[in-house]
Amino acid sequence: MIPKEIEKAFNEQIKKELDSAYLYLSMAAYFEHENLEGMAHWMKKQAQEEVGHAMKFFEHINERGGRVELYALNEPKKDWSSPLEVFKHTYEHEQKVTASINSLVELAKKLNDNASLVFLNWFVNEQIEEEANAQKILSLLERIKDNFAGIIMLDAELAKRE
Repeated sequence: MIPKEIEKAFNEQIKKELDSAYLYLSMAAYFEHENLEGMAHWMKKQAQEEVGHAMKFFEHINERGGRVELYALNEPKKDWSSPLEVFKHTYEHEQKVTASINSLVELAKKLNDNASLVFLNWFVNEQIEEEANAQKILSLLERIKDNFAGIIMLDAELAKRE
């Protein structure tokens, strides 16, 4: 059986993961409006990943005899001033997700819930990758600034994300 405190925290994490997906879809909509299809594609893939993360928590709760509860999603931001601002927001958001995962690890340790610790290990590693990917794009955009050719080249590169 999953401890009730972990069950509640994991249900809250499902919401956070789905809020992330919703945010990334909003970013994709912004990029499509700006005719940056590659960046829109990258954000759509990111949104799909976040739904996948939510489903991992969903399945874990169910597999351990808990009950999944879905909470209302937050309305995401919808306007940004530039691709640079979008990816700053993305990187900061991923840092918040990392902090949330780290809090879950601490809770699982406190409750001696080894099954949750093993489960959360995947997310700890995933967040290293998530932050690194966002930071890399952010770093490139900080160098590109408002250079139209640079933005178009990066947009073409981000379109290749599988």
